[in-house]
Amino acid sequence: MPGSGAVTRNTLRRQIADALRDEVLAGRLPAGREFTVKQIAEQYEVSATPVREALVDLSAQGLLESVEHRGFRVKVFTVEDFRGMIEARKLVADGIFRLLVERGTGPGCGERLVSVRRRAEEAQRAAESGSLEVLIGYDLRFWRELGELLGNVYISEFLHRIRVQCWVFAVPHLQREPQLRTRLWYGHTRLLDAVTRGDAEAARLLVQEYNQSGLDWAAQLQDAGAVPGSGPGSGPKVRPGAGRGVRSGVRPEA
Repeated sequence: MPGSGAVTRNTLRRQIADALRDEVLAGRLPAGREFTVKQIAEQYEVSATPVREALVDLSAQGLLESVEHRGFRVKVFTVEDFRGMIEARKLVADGIFRLLVERGTGPGCGERLVSVRRRAEEAQRAAESGSLEVLIGYDLRFWRELGELLGNVYISEFLHRIRVQCWVFAVPHLQREPQLRTRLWYGHTRLLDAVTRGDAEAARLLVQEYNQSGLDWAAQLQDAGAVPGSGPGSGPKVRPGAGRGVRSGVRPEA
């Protein structure tokens, strides 16, 4: 079939990009790690073209940086970067939830709300148990699906990108936390309840609480002189998975 080669390559490109993004989110490809197209292509046993395209996609998303004559590097986010992400996230999220409460979830959203609630419950359960990798996957899906109820894909995609970057910064620091559960936010179901019943003030306070906890943590990291990229998994070997069919633990099932 004409064009089937391009379709296959694009699918492989997305699979590789998704797998590498999950490895970065899980901290197995830590900040500052460098690798080449050839290394990733050999790891996945695929040609260089879809790998190069996947790495360019991740660079466009702000997760990788191109290193001249050396390949790519996982971007190092500073505490100041993290604080800026939260400020941007706060502005966008405040607008999203204000509109959601004002407009209501609307007709035809019943099935979508069931899905969002499932993500909320799983994310909250993972946070309460300190299961970081599981939490990341469900948390990203929760916020993305909740934002999509607004019906504006540009807003939800923008917020999703910021949230991914926040997790990339946070993971290596959280992995060193002796009391991990005290650092995780688990108000997902409370927030969804507030949105569902149209309680604008409760939704605003929960989002404010969530973002303020991030800013407070950023201040503590700043005071402690936190160094990005020094967490678990920062050794020299690139291990983005065992092949093209690998599924990362940070990706929840649909």
